[in-house]
Amino acid sequence: MIRVEQLYKSFGVDAETVEAVRDVSFEVAGGEVFGLLGPNGAGKTTTLRIIMGLLDPSAGYAEVDGFRTDQDALQVKSRIGLVSASSGVYQWLTVREMLLFFADMYGVEVETAVQTLDQLADVFELSKFIDQRCSGLSTGQCQRVNLVRALMHDPPVLLLDEPTRGLDVIGTRVVFDYLIYLRQQKKAVILSTHRLDEAERLCDRFALLDEGAIRYRGTLGELQAETGQQTLVDMFQQLVDSKG
Repeated sequence: MIRVEQLYKSFGVDAETVEAVRDVSFEVAGGEVFGLLGPNGAGKTTTLRIIMGLLDPSAGYAEVDGFRTDQDALQVKSRIGLVSASSGVYQWLTVREMLLFFADMYGVEVETAVQTLDQLADVFELSKFIDQRCSGLSTGQCQRVNLVRALMHDPPVLLLDEPTRGLDVIGTRVVFDYLIYLRQQKKAVILSTHRLDEAERLCDRFALLDEGAIRYRGTLGELQAETGQQTLVDMFQQLVDSKG
């Protein structure tokens, strides 16, 4: 469903070249949650932007549902749902109006959009505030709206960029339940986060990025066998120590 092949991305900064992504390759199947992990500046967000077709790679390519970003970026974008900690809501629209608006932007037929919204509102418990203006929503309610927004066009691929940042325990639990739902729907999911303890609970496989390159890739068991460490935190600490 998602394929990233020998991805490179360089930027010119103050007459110097910075390699933000270096030879990154991985695949994600439907029904799988893939953790793209690393500290700030590791290359996670740059990789996601290339997958979404928002950045052109310096070399390599990304493919989503059979479409390459360097050949058909519009088709790629139509097949991706994005959940980001920085996503906002339209203050003067009701929840229903906002979600139907996003469905319309993706070209979803009105009848289909209404049916999809009814289903998702039930699954994610929006019914009590679906006709309320977004300006009056709590942080947790806004979060639920943004989770549903990413599904209104029924994309096969979901990208979650730091989805639990700034959330309390209850809000984080909602994200966990969301990922269970995505697995059940056979969506291919990339979860990008620096919260490694959460990633251990949420992801099926992992890619550990450092300075733009994948240092380790595999299931938790495979990474434990390769590194001799039991937790993702300890694996990254070993990486840091090895550079010291």
